[in-house]
Amino acid sequence: MAVVVLRGVASMGSHRSLRRRTAALGAVFVLVVVALLVVHVADGARADADRCERFAHDSAARAATVTGTGARVVVIGDSWSAGLGLERPAASWPSRLPGTVHVAGFSGSGFASHASACRRVAFADRTAAAVRGGADLVVVEGGLNDYDQPDAEIRAGFARLMLTLEGRSVVVVGPASAPSRAAAVPHVDALLASLAEQYGVPYVRTSGLALDYLDDRLHLTAAGHQEFGDYVAARIAELGV
Repeated sequence: MAVVVLRGVASMGSHRSLRRRTAALGAVFVLVVVALLVVHVADGARADADRCERFAHDSAARAATVTGTGARVVVIGDSWSAGLGLERPAASWPSRLPGTVHVAGFSGSGFASHASACRRVAFADRTAAAVRGGADLVVVEGGLNDYDQPDAEIRAGFARLMLTLEGRSVVVVGPASAPSRAAAVPHVDALLASLAEQYGVPYVRTSGLALDYLDDRLHLTAAGHQEFGDYVAARIAELGV
């Protein structure tokens, strides 16, 4: 009997030891997973910061290039206005507009506050600074970066934009059907057109254009910029604004 009892005690001790080892291994596993998640989040934050810094630099460089003569035109837009992907960003589509054209483009930005991972770069956030030097006409171009944003956020951003531009001549240019986001364009296009009508500003639809895109299927080639810019210029001329 004594032997049996000793064996039972030894067996119970072995089970407790196994449970302790299993618990310890589990704790180590959890710590490793948490550490990897922290590193992943930190890497993502650094990548976002680097991208935002690069976009800010590109935005400032494009703003430094003013084209044309005549009435002062201010373009507020996204990467299409900034000329992302072009060898000569200064040749982005706003350069096709008549007048003295100033460009405030920031890649990734849109009407919604969180269309971009960069802080305070939505159109409404940048508008006051963009028109500080005056503007006979303000052209707001975008919508592609709002493809995954809630309608309420787009509406709120549009309202803030219109409040800042109150009393100015404004034209809103909607998104073209870039292949990588074409499925979302009809909804965003319709929403922006409705908002433009609500606030009494002209809206230029570009969703029906067949443009030339870079390999990312999101940004325009030089030829695409020329065609887009000429189309927008023609529509603005028709509107007589």
